[in-house]
Amino acid sequence: MCGTCGCAEEAGGTRIVMLREDGAPDHGHPHPDPHPHPHECRQPGGAGGTVTIEQKVLAKNDLLAERNRTWMTDRGVVAVNMMSSPGAGKTTLLERAVTDLGGRRPVAVIEGDQETRLDADRIRRTGCAVVQVNTGAGCHLDAEMMRNALTALSPAEGSLLMVENVGNLVCPALFDLGERSKVVIISVTEGTDKPLKYPYMFAAADLILINKSDLLPHVDFDVEQCEQHARSVNPDVRVLTVSATTGEGLAHWYDWLAEQR
Repeated sequence: MCGTCGCAEEAGGTRIVMLREDGAPDHGHPHPDPHPHPHECRQPGGAGGTVTIEQKVLAKNDLLAERNRTWMTDRGVVAVNMMSSPGAGKTTLLERAVTDLGGRRPVAVIEGDQETRLDADRIRRTGCAVVQVNTGAGCHLDAEMMRNALTALSPAEGSLLMVENVGNLVCPALFDLGERSKVVIISVTEGTDKPLKYPYMFAAADLILINKSDLLPHVDFDVEQCEQHARSVNPDVRVLTVSATTGEGLAHWYDWLAEQR
């Protein structure tokens, strides 16, 4: 089992794939899976041995994350960690953002998925520098994967670095990557109560994007109630309603990104 999250890890290890300008992958060498030891997903207060292992895993990750943070700060690179459940619209939001913001400051992207480079291919077609991190059976990115991706990507000084984490509303919240800010995306098709069901994720957020607002007339989703739920676990969080399809609210998101320096 993986880290504090409980995902199986027997299938392969992490792979970092840098895409060349012609779209062909440049695999480099495979990176070993950073979680070679078995452990379970438990909340604090469980069996003592499990909690101790969890604390050691997170402590090691936090140390590496601080090194990443220092490396990026020294180069003026600002990383934004984008997290959501699968299908919330992270990649579509990224496609629009890198296209719309590319002329304002350098933008680079790290794509996280268990397999394939489909999302990285979508980003590459915008002309943006991108690296794909395939986690194998892993359900989140961690600081070591982030370090390897930074090495492969080598973002320009002053870059905005957008990190699309593996689709998951649990584990990514626990693993600091060294990012400046965390953005959680929830789509209106997922249900108003998601902040209550996954409080750790929403409590970690600096910004919450309620995406797919163009579908509101067709679904049972209460934006105001969702915001109230989010602020019940994170009182100071900023919440924006957006549509990656129509562009509604994206200007406010871009203003928020411009503040991340």
